[in-house]
Amino acid sequence: MNDTELRELLVGVTTIAVVGASTNAAKASNQVPRFLIDAGYTVIPVHPNADEILGQTAYRTLAEIPAPVDIVDVFRPAAEAPELARQAIAIGAGTLWLQLGVTSPEAKQLAEEAGLTYLENICIGETTRQLGAHPRT
Repeated sequence: MNDTELRELLVGVTTIAVVGASTNAAKASNQVPRFLIDAGYTVIPVHPNADEILGQTAYRTLAEIPAPVDIVDVFRPAAEAPELARQAIAIGAGTLWLQLGVTSPEAKQLAEEAGLTYLENICIGETTRQLGAHPRT
């Protein structure tokens, strides 16, 4: 995707599930969701052991999230990406976004065959900041 397409994507969504969101404020997986919240997005943390992250209710899995999700943002190892792609498809997410350093040909194939927008090896927080993207309200 070029910058115009990325900006359109980011402006056109409101809800981002962050798989692997961290309770540790020193980690990027906590800082990026915090930035996204500050930018105006609804962020839903997904963490197997936390009840709340950044003041938001955390869910154990994507399937437990009781609201529609526009983007599934992944802060997990590449080996987990195909299963997370399947889960993103199952909940009807529009985009699967793998964070910087994470790539998966299998997740890409699964997501694209299901009609999801697929991004990998790119930071959603830095991209949002660089493009000045904020959700439409």
